[in-house]
Amino acid sequence: MALESLMVPLGTAAPDFALPDLDGVVHTRAGFRDGPGLLVFFSCNHCPYVRHLESALGSVLSELPIPAVAICTNDAEGYPDDAPDRLRAQAERAGWRFPYLLDTTQRTGRDFGAVCTPDFFLYDADLRLAYRGAFDESTPRNGVPVTGDLLRSAVDLVLRGRPVPEPHRPSMGCSIKWRED
Repeated sequence: MALESLMVPLGTAAPDFALPDLDGVVHTRAGFRDGPGLLVFFSCNHCPYVRHLESALGSVLSELPIPAVAICTNDAEGYPDDAPDRLRAQAERAGWRFPYLLDTTQRTGRDFGAVCTPDFFLYDADLRLAYRGAFDESTPRNGVPVTGDLLRSAVDLVLRGRPVPEPHRPSMGCSIKWRED
């Protein structure tokens, strides 16, 4: 079932995180504090909404001068298509050149307020939330071309130190696959 993102309040500080990438290198929020901002997006391999835009996302992010990380929060035991080897294949297939992080405890996903894949969170240079929303207006089967225009515009404004005008179009995608405790 498709869900829309929660629309976390703008200005919210980026939550702390310390997560390994697919090669075991740990990435932290503090590692991005001196940059122009940060794009965090929640992703997975099995979701048709992510697959719909993954190649375009790789292209768009390679053009944008802002660091990005993908985070997989899904329960890989319950959803083996989201296991690290499958995520690595996805990153290669899609041309992703940014870290793909593993949130095996699912704490980071909860801290960010992520609910779906993809779910985009763009932070400014102070690591305050400036945009949370969709990549563009395209979804699987709606016939709208995948362009990344909404995210591109948001990044451009953030890099110029300007606010991203609301309303922001929510991300839409598959629900994050939380473990049942």
